[in-house]
Amino acid sequence: MTSKGKFLVLSGVVLVLAFVLVYYGVNLTSNLGKSKGEVTAENAGKRLSKLYSDLSVTTLEPVKGQIDLDPIDVAASLPDISKFPITVNNTTDVFVEIFSSTEKSGSGVDGWLTDAAADFNKANITVDGKPVSVKVRNIASGTATDYIKSGKYVPDAFTPSNELWGEIIKASGVKTQLVSKRIVGNVPGIVISKAKYDALVGKYGAVNVKTVTEAIASNEFAMGYTDPFASSTGLNLLVTALQTFDKSNPLSDTAVQGFEKFQANVPFIASTTIQMRDAAKSGALDGFVLEYQTYVNAADLKSGYVFTPFGVRHDSPLYALGDLPQGKLDIIKKFAEFVTQEKYQQAAKKKGFNELEDYKSEMAVLDGNVLASAQKVWKEKKNGSKSIAAVFVADVSGSMDGEPLNRLKESLLKGQKFLGRDNSIGLISYSDKVTINLPIAKYDTNQQSMFVGAVKSLQAGGGTATFDGIIAALKLLQDELAAHPNEKPLIFVLSDGETNQGNSLKDIKGLIENYKVPIYTIGYNANIQALQSISSINEAASINADTDDVVYKIGNLFNAQM
Repeated sequence: MTSKGKFLVLSGVVLVLAFVLVYYGVNLTSNLGKSKGEVTAENAGKRLSKLYSDLSVTTLEPVKGQIDLDPIDVAASLPDISKFPITVNNTTDVFVEIFSSTEKSGSGVDGWLTDAAADFNKANITVDGKPVSVKVRNIASGTATDYIKSGKYVPDAFTPSNELWGEIIKASGVKTQLVSKRIVGNVPGIVISKAKYDALVGKYGAVNVKTVTEAIASNEFAMGYTDPFASSTGLNLLVTALQTFDKSNPLSDTAVQGFEKFQANVPFIASTTIQMRDAAKSGALDGFVLEYQTYVNAADLKSGYVFTPFGVRHDSPLYALGDLPQGKLDIIKKFAEFVTQEKYQQAAKKKGFNELEDYKSEMAVLDGNVLASAQKVWKEKKNGSKSIAAVFVADVSGSMDGEPLNRLKESLLKGQKFLGRDNSIGLISYSDKVTINLPIAKYDTNQQSMFVGAVKSLQAGGGTATFDGIIAALKLLQDELAAHPNEKPLIFVLSDGETNQGNSLKDIKGLIENYKVPIYTIGYNANIQALQSISSINEAASINADTDDVVYKIGNLFNAQM
């Protein structure tokens, strides 16, 4: 071989070696600095397909069921009132029962009214010569409003966090009398991380609800808030945001269009304050809503966040309800006078109340009909232009046989009335095997009928392969998103027990993280740590419910998320 030929051969070998080195070098360096989860994200589709192909999955022929066209019956879904604890019992035969919001009728820093009411009952107070007392029931303002509006249970008196709930009750036709506009002071606020607060000040010159609303609408600020059908701060923020866009009419086209833009950039609606705080701890949110009394008692928040008040004050008004005899009205008035004494107001201050007294409500309290209409606007517009694709994953293992499965069916059949018509839904059931009872499709009348038929046909038996059911749900959603990429995916898992067959959380945790699909879990008659672990991955709620209250809780969850 000539020198020239040897040179060409050698050059070719060098080029091949260089190509090989570059190829492997690129592949190696492309993964440098990446976590295991980030590397596997590139192969998530293949992993999901592999896991799914290893499952035993049956797809059933959908069967139509009879649609219930009756309106939502809130009273029927509410559990017995005994589900909500009495924190102060009456000590006399003549007494009034008071529903009280949870931040003041619990225990510890949340037990101000509990302590004051116990003292009232020891004070030997009389009306018409007879000793009197109070009974205090600890119940969230939104839930209490549902009991009162529906007529399921109406106490003698009600002290919610703010006057908005009183106006909603009044508009529903229940007779209300405002006995005291304030029994203890509190303020709702947006809690903002210090770094983001400084950035907002730098751009807008000040931080208030208007600048925060503008920043959210411009996608410069990631904030979460709570369900305005259930939460006092959530309802307050809703009407405050609407009025930010149109002060004269919070229901005008201008207000609604502004709210849609605002809502399109809100990444998170929490079912509970606890869920929202957990999401904030993960670093997913720049800010969230909270009452000052809760904020000031949370050391982890005070050090890293700034509190910005907004909306109507939360001064715990006290209402008398219904056609009460004068004697009961007198007890309620005496109770209001008793708890507003200086001694008890100072005790409240030690628990975080009666602070920020200089803050005045930014808006007047709206009529209850306007507030109810605002809630409907929120329900229709909360997902912005994005519709939702949701898969319900139902546990039909042997342990669900009997009452648990009956209640699961009832909760799905009643809860589906809260599902928005623009959304798409599907249903999967699982025991030791997985069944696709209903593929994902737009929730029109036809799909609703087939959903009802699928739910009614569920039967229990076998082991519990929860994570296999989730794998199948993820696969259905990824196929749906391939066809409709603008949809927002959700999964709802309904189960009563720990997984005992199939894949484990370890097997699929990376997939859940990579696909970022929120998985809401509902545990029946159990505190299921595994389900809570699933929900916490992408900041979704985990609800523990028993057969008495699961229908109401699921209805609220669907209402907030769907």
